[in-house]
Amino acid sequence: MSYARIASPGALASLQDEGRFGWRHLGVPWSGALDPQQMHLANALVGNPRGTPVIECFEGGLKLIAEGAGLRVAVAGSARLVISGPEGSRAAASWQAIDLAPDESLGVLACDGDQRCVCVAVFGLSVPLVLGSASTYARAGLGGIAGRTLAAGDRLSAAPTPPSPGLVLPYPPAADEGAIRILPGPQADHFDADALSTLLGTTYTVGAESDRMGLRLTGPALTHRDTASREILSDATVPGNIQVPGNGLPIVLLADAQTAGGYPKIATVISADLPRLATCRPGARLRFAAVDRAAAEQAARDRAAALDVLLASLAPRPIDGSIDPAALLGANLAGEAVNAFDPTDWSPP
Repeated sequence: MSYARIASPGALASLQDEGRFGWRHLGVPWSGALDPQQMHLANALVGNPRGTPVIECFEGGLKLIAEGAGLRVAVAGSARLVISGPEGSRAAASWQAIDLAPDESLGVLACDGDQRCVCVAVFGLSVPLVLGSASTYARAGLGGIAGRTLAAGDRLSAAPTPPSPGLVLPYPPAADEGAIRILPGPQADHFDADALSTLLGTTYTVGAESDRMGLRLTGPALTHRDTASREILSDATVPGNIQVPGNGLPIVLLADAQTAGGYPKIATVISADLPRLATCRPGARLRFAAVDRAAAEQAARDRAAALDVLLASLAPRPIDGSIDPAALLGANLAGEAVNAFDPTDWSPP
């Protein structure tokens, strides 16, 4: 038997899986990983079944220690990692399986770019289910370790490191810098004629008051049609809804969002783009673009197909220090070449 002991949880680390579905009519949010693609890739890298819970952590600071017979772990997401043990420390890479010997630790030092969270998979992680899911919904004390975020000293049951080689993702997912796509409505008629144009034509910034429940955006206020239109009779909400309270500043609902609300919803972020928005750190700048339902459905199919391609590309990680020929041949080794006699003369990739 092995255990992953949490030496430091970092910021709001929690256990998440695909989500707690079938209970929303009773007021129970879906929860689940903010970026399901990260979760699925992390689990595949260590050899876990698709729905195995992962540790979702924000902005770095997570440190887990292998106890027992060692651990196989993987981090999906762009992050700086370090492995520490009795013989010292060494850097590690995300997007590949990492085998930790007993008493070695994996530390997530920081997330890179605009991304604020990563998923950490542990081979054979075993967590009790609550209402069919291990996802943590801390506001109601559901799932996870007694329904709370992880804390120093928590021990998670896992399986020993398997004898087979771990996997590596040769080409990590490319960053998508396009506009966040939205479907207007369902209460777009509660806003004045220019509100939707303002939302679509302006750069907004992810505010500091953002969490797994929702992202508060800063930027131009969206004007309601009149005072009475600032609220509605509470109706159902889903992750991706863009609520607009009386101050006119949009709130994008995320995985832990309430199941009903009384603010009008000017639009809804499509499911294919919601993970990218949900993992943006405060200060990230973004723009919106309107699409129709057919385009939203096609985007969801495209995202699922892209995940299948990534999963199919996983390959055994070299364990003897040798170079992986496939990764080497697929790399753009000649890109951005520089003329030593004239550094301004360079060839683009």
